[in-house]
Amino acid sequence: MPKINRDGVQIYYEVHGSGPPLILTHGYSSTSEMWQGQVEALAKQHKLVLWDMRGHGRSDYPADAGAYSEALTIADIAALLDAIGTERAIVGGLSLGGYMSLAFYLAHRERVRALVLCDTGPGYRNPEGRAVWNRRAEKQAVNFEQNGLAAASQSPEVRATLNDHRSAMGLAHSGRGMLAQFDSRVIDSLADIRVPALIVIGERDEPFMAGSRYMANKIPDARLELIAEAGHSSNMDRPEAFNRVLIEFLRALP
Repeated sequence: MPKINRDGVQIYYEVHGSGPPLILTHGYSSTSEMWQGQVEALAKQHKLVLWDMRGHGRSDYPADAGAYSEALTIADIAALLDAIGTERAIVGGLSLGGYMSLAFYLAHRERVRALVLCDTGPGYRNPEGRAVWNRRAEKQAVNFEQNGLAAASQSPEVRATLNDHRSAMGLAHSGRGMLAQFDSRVIDSLADIRVPALIVIGERDEPFMAGSRYMANKIPDARLELIAEAGHSSNMDRPEAFNRVLIEFLRALP
């Protein structure tokens, strides 16, 4: 199992296929296994990089709560691109993974060829909305602390990968340090994105519908695609439809 060492924290990753690099990041409390329905289709034309965020799956679970943050996650993605020998990649993810992809673009726009934003949102400009989100993140963290992995949500991408986790404490720390949001930098940056962006959302994913439409309106070269009969895990609910939309987008990239 390939891993990179990030100041003593081992980050798991895997590479499939060859071609233009594409890195996909999973959602909170899921793992890279949630992308298995995409591997065969995408690896035919791309070097597909999947990985487990710190505190998740086959990566390490640091005991120090300070080892979990948006900035460290962004740095992990940059280190993964270095590890596979690429300067620039298509960067995407689902839910928290999609948000981190936007945050990565903000920090390293020269390394992003295009964005793939799945069932995700850009954060909050309104401090009250951000506070509501952060209360939910804290509640989830406490739930993991008190009830272990049994506290995981019922979302398909979470339930399907639950046995991949070795500790609930990593998910608790991730909730406070990575899922929680502390400013509006990402949402404020949408109009300045200068690469093509595919925004994909399941038509039943109501909590993220407004955010997806907002991103589609704000990002200059954005394309919004709804996946029929799919919920928050659109890539798992309707893998063939999801793959078709994503491959069409990838083929059209300059």
